[in-house]
Amino acid sequence: MSARPYPRLRRRRAAVALSAAAVFVTTGCSFGEPEPDPAGEPPNFPTPSVTPTQGGNGQQVAATVLASGLRIPWGIAFLPDGGALVTERDTAKILKVGPESDTNGLKVTTVQTLDEVDADGEGGLLGIAVSPAYQQDKTVFVYYSTTEDNRIARLTLGAEPAPIVTGIPLSGIHNGGRLAFGPDGHLYATTGDASERGLAQDLKSLGGKILRMTPDGRPAPGNPFPNSLIWSYGHRNVQGIAWDASKRLYATEFGQNRWDEINRIEPGKNYGWPEVEGTSGGGADAEKYTEPLVTWTTAEASCSGAAMIERVLVAACLRGERLWLVELTAAGAVLGQPRPLLVGEYGRLRAVVAAPDGSLWFSTSNHDGKRDPAPEDDRIFRLVLSGGTAGKS
Repeated sequence: MSARPYPRLRRRRAAVALSAAAVFVTTGCSFGEPEPDPAGEPPNFPTPSVTPTQGGNGQQVAATVLASGLRIPWGIAFLPDGGALVTERDTAKILKVGPESDTNGLKVTTVQTLDEVDADGEGGLLGIAVSPAYQQDKTVFVYYSTTEDNRIARLTLGAEPAPIVTGIPLSGIHNGGRLAFGPDGHLYATTGDASERGLAQDLKSLGGKILRMTPDGRPAPGNPFPNSLIWSYGHRNVQGIAWDASKRLYATEFGQNRWDEINRIEPGKNYGWPEVEGTSGGGADAEKYTEPLVTWTTAEASCSGAAMIERVLVAACLRGERLWLVELTAAGAVLGQPRPLLVGEYGRLRAVVAAPDGSLWFSTSNHDGKRDPAPEDDRIFRLVLSGGTAGKS
């Protein structure tokens, strides 16, 4: 998000009200012949109430409301049973959404509230990741703010969290917060510069970095800097990461006032902040910094979450109030022009994740003090794209 602080409106979570309404949108996007969908057993989703319409190039898009009445759903991570764990930033609650459903949609239950969380400014209960060995270890990882720092903890649902990384710089803005397990089995975390620009270039600080660690919070084998959690640096505020089928890592990056970025992340690389926002422009120091894969103006992007569906990178944008779809080549380069989707339809979009059935789930963030929320906000949607990409099973 931008460098402009703002007052937080503190609100209690309203009663959850689910809706089975499905909204269908057409788009001219087409991504060619898709790869086969991964196998999976989806939960019993609400039945769409209207018939999808045909878009340009045969593309059909359906967005179905799965849950509503939430308060700033920030992170989404799927459990082996097909349900999802969802964090609420300000209430510090971990919710479970599905896989059970009723006549209104997916069932939403509160699993627990984390007492140590301090929801000040843009901090609070942020990212969540489920252990790849969850069926054996029942372990979940969370990223959250306290009065002293941002930290990463592991827990068994219902039990107290045990911190594994502490001392991540804290501020009212730029706290990063995304957690995800990579295809290498290690845990990745994104951090922000905590409004201290120089931290992004300081290899002694965890601020403005992407971190890579073992499940006990130690530097993962193969990290580029000795005895360090740091995987990449020079970041302003990363809140979205995703991997393609070739295990390449991509990240969304909040710029300041001019450019937001998507970067292809490589170990040990410097992504330029605060010396560079957007492209380097080919200056004398350009060789020091890694060029972004995609740039947008902050007004049309300010993207938080990221997900990969087949060869399409999807970014969920706050200020831009849209999803951006970026098709990638087999080599990881951008193919054609990125395409916007759902522009202004649901307000600010925060998280987006690939679901086990090949669809996308995304969340709104309209209670975060930047927009007037609708009565049903905040919501989680299931997005199905047919005739060119996700969710055909």
